[in-house]
Amino acid sequence: MLKRHLLSAILFSVPFYMQAQTTLSSLPEWKNTGNKLQQDWLIHPSAEKANVFRSSDNKAIILSNGLTKRVFRLTPNVACTDYSNPVTGEQLLRAVKPEAVVTLNDVSYNVGGLYGQKEKAYIQPQWVDGFTAHDSDFVFSHFKVKELQPYINWKRNTWAYNQKQPAGKTLSFYFTSKLAALKGVTVAVHYDIYDGIPLICKSLSIENNGAVKIKINKVVNEVLAVVEEESAVVGSPAQMKKPHGLYIESNYAFNNSMRADISDQTTHWLPDPSYTSQVNYDYLTPCLLEIYPAVGPGVELGNGDAFNSIRTFELLQDSYDRERNGLARKKMYITIAPWTTQNPIFMHLVSKNDEQVRTAIDQCAATGYEALILSFGSHCNIEDTSAKNVEHWKELADYAHSKGIQIGGYSLFSSRRISDEDDVIDPKTGKPDAAAFFGHAPCLGSKWGLAYINKLKYFFANTGFNIFENDGPYPGDVCASTTHPGHMGLDDSQWKQMELQKELYHWCNERGIYINAPDWYFLDGTNKIALGYREVNFSLPREQQMILNRQNIYDGTWDKTPSMGWGFVPLTKYQGGGPEAVLEPLSDHLADYEKLMVQYYGSGVQACYRGPRLYDTDKTKALVQNTVNWYKKYRDIMNSDMVHLRRADGRDWDGMMHVNPQLKQKAFVLVYNPLKQTITRTVKLPLYYAGLTKSAVVKEKDGNPKIFQLKRDFSIDVPVTIGPESYNWLVIE
Repeated sequence: MLKRHLLSAILFSVPFYMQAQTTLSSLPEWKNTGNKLQQDWLIHPSAEKANVFRSSDNKAIILSNGLTKRVFRLTPNVACTDYSNPVTGEQLLRAVKPEAVVTLNDVSYNVGGLYGQKEKAYIQPQWVDGFTAHDSDFVFSHFKVKELQPYINWKRNTWAYNQKQPAGKTLSFYFTSKLAALKGVTVAVHYDIYDGIPLICKSLSIENNGAVKIKINKVVNEVLAVVEEESAVVGSPAQMKKPHGLYIESNYAFNNSMRADISDQTTHWLPDPSYTSQVNYDYLTPCLLEIYPAVGPGVELGNGDAFNSIRTFELLQDSYDRERNGLARKKMYITIAPWTTQNPIFMHLVSKNDEQVRTAIDQCAATGYEALILSFGSHCNIEDTSAKNVEHWKELADYAHSKGIQIGGYSLFSSRRISDEDDVIDPKTGKPDAAAFFGHAPCLGSKWGLAYINKLKYFFANTGFNIFENDGPYPGDVCASTTHPGHMGLDDSQWKQMELQKELYHWCNERGIYINAPDWYFLDGTNKIALGYREVNFSLPREQQMILNRQNIYDGTWDKTPSMGWGFVPLTKYQGGGPEAVLEPLSDHLADYEKLMVQYYGSGVQACYRGPRLYDTDKTKALVQNTVNWYKKYRDIMNSDMVHLRRADGRDWDGMMHVNPQLKQKAFVLVYNPLKQTITRTVKLPLYYAGLTKSAVVKEKDGNPKIFQLKRDFSIDVPVTIGPESYNWLVIE
């Protein structure tokens, strides 16, 4: 059971060769009516649904939703001959490539693809009739179309901005080989296309129904000859710009950078030496996109075993504007990973005993908080599955639930030393040296690692805990051990550890367990990651912390929604610092406590309020209640898209603006004055993404409305007065 589980997170219940086929005649015929979209999809949801069509000559299949389009020639083999943006008319493809490339038993095979294109700078449709197939490739057998199914059966137990799973279609092409060595091996290439967003997800599956075991050395699940971004006569790929029309993200990312692009392990922009008419003298233009993990997978498939590749999301971009591209990427997460829009109000408790836990639960319930997380340094050990410990924490979880409060715990996986037998083995020395990402670290496929996963599941299943804070999740370490039960050796060590980590997150997500994890596992079920901050900065004076926090919020929301990132508010001493750095006693620092809460809640970002309590006096309690009530009143708009106004620099005002054309409140503006005197500034508010076109009704702190006429660039200029070292806010309808 363990082996089969490790090979694939999802096994096909019905073998490929037994699945019902879709006939070409059953597909609707494609009608080329040009661009029918007259409105911006980022403002007005597109009414055109994703679908799969047949060409009028029955030679091709078209995948389209009005915002993205891919055309696949079916004979003599499947190949993508058109990949375009219907909104801009931009053609992304310049040449035909195989659908995928798989290396099995150390031999590489193309999956699909056509041959005969001599000019690789562009494709003429009439050329395709003369293209041929190779007998040594995996050849198209049949295809299937079905409704898009959820990748994860998400169970929601908290407030969420988006509560719906995505809708769309899945197109699957099935391929077999004529080679005797690959008898019984079927490869399927899957395309998911989504309603209302220029996005396609591509993945690949392999099933072995042959008598011979196969080893999967490498899987390239996407190969695209993309139109180059620029012409440079000389220069290396690193010096040249990558094509901007496609944003690529796969669910194989790690390294704790808190950013998708740096965490990515699969996107490779390569030269294409077969493109001999390119401008670059040495044929080094980075215009060939290949998607594959740099390591592995290295897994073996016996008879009846199946393998599923990574999932690669391809989002079309229609602009060079940073704000617009960021909004598009955030829309992608909202659509395909709706659990990232969950955003419970939580406290980070540092506890020494049960009395402190009960007090914190009571304070959460009294102030409108929704969850309590037992932070690192607390007396909760979720790795202890003894009957006594489990029963102990079940009683406290039951108490929290009786008060309407969810409860969670913390566990550190990596960055710890277990034993020579269980730690990551350095492939160079063959020893558990400090060669892991965090120095010494356990292998998730070791005996200890497998037991660790089982302990976590047991604890959550038997205590009713609702939140899992997984610090140091698997960071991509390879392991040369040949005795760890969770992997065979070095080749499959990264792949199988990734599968283990992702399966744990799937398990949690499908049981309504909310996950904080400081690595990019969003596409496999995690809910929140850090905004990005330097922890020692929280030992600085509060005045500095507040400016740095606002910089972190500003910088951390270009590509993440507010709900995807957490901030930090140390109520007690953290990473050093004196009394000027902390808020305790809370009643002595009410003004700073309020400003810290407002800047986070007003940005839609939940902070880790880390300490033993939320309030110490009735006055403090009232402050927390009022701030939380303010946030809940505007929760929908505060969790909506973020538009960046001015970054904090301590010299003048700074601010952010939420926008949502679907709500009554079209925009919410939060501005700060770091100076020691009152200021009045005319603030330009760009309201294009708020969906407003002619006029805007502006209320200052729910005051009397004022009407402003929008300028031709969809902006208004609003005079705003902000008190010294204070904030102000506006609601726009």
